[in-house]
Amino acid sequence: METKSWKEIKDNVYGAKGTERRDELHRDFESFKIGILLRKAREDKNLTQAELAEIVDKKREYISRIENNGSNLTLKTLFDIVEKGLGGKVKISIEV
Repeated sequence: METKSWKEIKDNVYGAKGTERRDELHRDFESFKIGILLRKAREDKNLTQAELAEIVDKKREYISRIENNGSNLTLKTLFDIVEKGLGGKVKISIEV
């Protein structure tokens, strides 16, 4: 059995870097990371999803969806959650 690298597996399953399917995988992964970061920050502040939702005027289910997926999150909502809800700052970087 031939051993393959993670890069080879991604190339075979999702296509080479720069292809539409591979770019979609990368976007989905970045969205997932945002959700994980928000969950950790909320837990570090000892807030429940319901408490955070109340602070930022959202439903608990919405906070849960963001933490589990991170997609469909507007920048305004991201800033509201981080700044108003968690007392933090958002830093965004763009690579070209």
